[in-house]
Amino acid sequence: MDTEPRTNHRRPAMDPMRKTALAAGLLYLATFVFSIPAAFGFYDGVLHDSAFVLGAGSSSGVAWGALFEIITALTGIATAVVLYPVVKRWGQNAALGFVASRTLEAAMIFVGVLSVLSVVTLRQDPAGADATGLTTAAHSLLAVKNWTFLLGPGIMPAINALCLGSLLYRSRLVPRIFPIIGLIGAPLLLAAAVGTLFGLHDQVSSSSALLAAPIAIWEFAIGVWMTVKGFRVPPRTEDAPPTPPAFAFSGAAV
Repeated sequence: MDTEPRTNHRRPAMDPMRKTALAAGLLYLATFVFSIPAAFGFYDGVLHDSAFVLGAGSSSGVAWGALFEIITALTGIATAVVLYPVVKRWGQNAALGFVASRTLEAAMIFVGVLSVLSVVTLRQDPAGADATGLTTAAHSLLAVKNWTFLLGPGIMPAINALCLGSLLYRSRLVPRIFPIIGLIGAPLLLAAAVGTLFGLHDQVSSSSALLAAPIAIWEFAIGVWMTVKGFRVPPRTEDAPPTPPAFAFSGAAV
């Protein structure tokens, strides 16, 4: 008769903070990955061919581009929702600002998607409009798309970096070099957006790409770090600064 005690070979459960870091990291990488196809390729015909609304070219890629942008918007909001319970300990106002800026960025993306899909609808169902009318309507909708691209993905990542970067710098949840890159990149991205707003350069240009590079590096780096390494120091309630009153600034405000 076997009298040896049975051992439990079940794997230990993952630490809740590790789960949060993993989820936030994967969501950050998802926003990074799914934003690329829509920006390069799928919208090429509808954005750059004035005869697209009249039936020129193919519209098959537009639906895929719209889907990828929707995923980008939703995962963007999810990153803020997942991180909020953790980072609010180092500044509730900045944490709320991060959620709000992510939500506003997603709203701008959705408006842009609606504009592009409306052009596709005009192409498929012109409702008796002549070529001039269709072209004018399409140009108007694409103008909305271009401005949402500036006000959403063109500006809001800078606000995101100011909010989340300040919190991660204080908390040391990730190496401080990452939030430093974000905090440096934020004013550079805002400068690029202002330059586009006043016609100094195109939003898609070498100068704009150069100014936007630090923000892209910051977002990709923290996504990889949180996915692979997790948080450096598990935050403890007793180590965190007290939550300020709702009417006061936390010290990590934007």
